[in-house]
Amino acid sequence: MTLWLTIIAAGLITFAIRLSFILLWGRVDIPLWLQRSLRFVPPAVLTAIIFPELFLPSGSLNLSLGNARLIAGILAGLVAWRTRNIILTILVGMGVLLLLQSI
Repeated sequence: MTLWLTIIAAGLITFAIRLSFILLWGRVDIPLWLQRSLRFVPPAVLTAIIFPELFLPSGSLNLSLGNARLIAGILAGLVAWRTRNIILTILVGMGVLLLLQSI
């Protein structure tokens, strides 16, 4: 029961935080410097999630050619940079990862 209460409380808190920004949007003037800064939040969060998985797959730094996640991530990054196609990036990254893990 404690687990369910914790999950529900976390969900309600997250909902309240997001709702507060929606309700305040247009009523509160956000400084221009803060608006510009908020554009960097999604890439920073995504980087914080992805890079440890690529560079620290087993808890220690692994920059070798045996690191399938790193190679797949680099190739997916190149595809994303060249094509700007999200679906193709995901397909290439997952395909390369599956291929390297099966070898």
